[in-house]
Amino acid sequence: MTTRLIRIIWCILVPLAVGIAYLILGAGAAAAAGEPVLGTVLLSGVVIAAIGTVRLLWPGCLAYTPEPCPAGEIRRLGWLVIGCAVLAFLAGQSLALWLYTVTGSAGFDESVRIRQDAGPAITLLLTLVAAPAAEEMLFRGLLYPLLRRRAGIIASVLITTGVFGLMHGNIVQFASVLPLAVLLALVYERMRVLRLCVLLHLGYNGAATCCPAAVLAGLAAPVPALLFTAVFLGCSLTLYRKVAKSPSPVVDDNAARRTPAEGKLRAF
Repeated sequence: MTTRLIRIIWCILVPLAVGIAYLILGAGAAAAAGEPVLGTVLLSGVVIAAIGTVRLLWPGCLAYTPEPCPAGEIRRLGWLVIGCAVLAFLAGQSLALWLYTVTGSAGFDESVRIRQDAGPAITLLLTLVAAPAAEEMLFRGLLYPLLRRRAGIIASVLITTGVFGLMHGNIVQFASVLPLAVLLALVYERMRVLRLCVLLHLGYNGAATCCPAAVLAGLAAPVPALLFTAVFLGCSLTLYRKVAKSPSPVVDDNAARRTPAEGKLRAF
């Protein structure tokens, strides 16, 4: 009973502490930059530097069991992860567009206006570089490992996903990123390599940016939203079952020759 209570408290306090710290840093960055989008880019740089330093110098504080799978494991899960990524995009976009057509979102409209005012160059820098790297550092590189030190996979995935969605500040973006957040947490759980999550996140943002509005408009209906969400859940459940298995005892031939510094860098 005491252990369970400690886990519950941990799962409440850790996301709360990370969220408060992020908001404080964000307020400081916005004040320093004098412009919301530029402030977010500045905040992203601070997050990447701070968490990257922690992961590099003190990797033990973010380590949890079981051990990550060997690098070759990604080849066995590659097509499943790619399929889940495509479904995550379709499910997230269709859910978000459906909600927007039904309820609207002043917060989403304001977010679009701010990015348009900032100009295409700074917006693309944020969308395709700063946001994927910083958000993965914060959520999969810090929050998820901290939760997993005391909680199971499902609880850690759900909490990280919820906080990640709330950080976007409006119901449209909240719905759009939920499938992505589930996928990224499962990928990190299995591989423990952050750069894979950054690449998947970048691909998601790039697809959302480049996909023609007329194509996405066809997803703004309950049938495609529910259909793609159901198929994504099935695909992610398959991925979860593979992730939840104990890592296979595959020998890493390079492990004996890897220096401590190289072992730390593998986490990136």
